[in-house]
Amino acid sequence: MTPPRRERRRLTHVERGGRPRMVDVSTKPESARRAVAEAFVALEQETLSAIIDGTVGKGDVLTVAEMAGVMGGKRTSELIPLCHPIALTDLAVEIAPDRAAGGLRVRATAATVAPTGVEMEAMTAVSVAALTVYDMVKGVDRSAAISEIRLLEKSGGRSGEWQREVPRRARAPRTPRRGGTRSGPA
Repeated sequence: MTPPRRERRRLTHVERGGRPRMVDVSTKPESARRAVAEAFVALEQETLSAIIDGTVGKGDVLTVAEMAGVMGGKRTSELIPLCHPIALTDLAVEIAPDRAAGGLRVRATAATVAPTGVEMEAMTAVSVAALTVYDMVKGVDRSAAISEIRLLEKSGGRSGEWQREVPRRARAPRTPRRGGTRSGPA
């Protein structure tokens, strides 16, 4: 049974009358904040090999998707209606092939010094990067699928540190990409 409306916890993005509102953070102290998010793009092994080898017809999938993720993360407040525009001090997107899982692991790390967090910027960055991968391979791999978009960790602010428990098998691999020495997401 649902508790009566007056007993429910008040939602921060909704006024008492039910109208949406942006939370007032003007009295919150600025603090260093960081968030890490990830997504997974499932692909056919042939498509994954083409991405790693750089032979996808539309171009360098990994570089384009990483750049798109950074660009998307920077525009989070324009995409999420009640999200505060914040000055990012860092935003990095890295994509690592995971042959065993059959796809790409996308990871974004966002940071700021602000009165509000950067979780949505990290989540938006991985979402846009994953969508970009999908867009670049959809013509050759109709089975491509995006999943596991989630926050992995956050720090800073009143709530402090938080980290998701991720099973060992689901962690991003530390493998070189495109024959280079660059490792997967940190």
